[in-house]
Amino acid sequence: MPTWGGGSRCSACEKTVYHAEEVQCNGRSFHKTCFICMSCRKGLDSTTVAAHESEIYCKSCYGKKYGPKGYGYGQGAGALSSDPPGQDADPQSHESKPRSASSNPNKFSQKFGGSDRCPRCSKAVYAAEKVMGAGKAWHKTCFRCALCGKSLESTTVTDKDGELYCKVCYAKHFGPKGFGLGNAAMLEERE
Repeated sequence: MPTWGGGSRCSACEKTVYHAEEVQCNGRSFHKTCFICMSCRKGLDSTTVAAHESEIYCKSCYGKKYGPKGYGYGQGAGALSSDPPGQDADPQSHESKPRSASSNPNKFSQKFGGSDRCPRCSKAVYAAEKVMGAGKAWHKTCFRCALCGKSLESTTVTDKDGELYCKVCYAKHFGPKGFGLGNAAMLEERE
């Protein structure tokens, strides 16, 4: 049957592909709806496609089918090894060792910030209530001036020795002291 109206053939369905619906990969044309992974059938684009000869895959399926295989692959970052156990210089590195709970905090506390402790109340600080100040994590309700108790914000907080102060209290207690504070106008009034 002749191809009327131009356009190339889709490599997946063999029907005519018009320019408005064309996606090209490795010199071949596809309909946008036919540009899918051959394994999982997910839609593909230029950033997710991986081609192998005449087949197209998403990067995940391509890795599973054509990626490296062997001991250690597919077990997450840091676990990649193409050598079987026993080939290492340190044969004990493959033995399973029990982990102590104190050296490896649980994943829940790592993910939600439970390992941070508020310096004011010493309770766990979770991500939803975390405010950073003086290099430490605080609860929003504990993020107050140590002297007057005023609630603080990032623009009004000052810190000294790991404690939080409002600008007024900080200036009163830790600011410059003495007659006139170096202000020439103050000196003229006293004379």
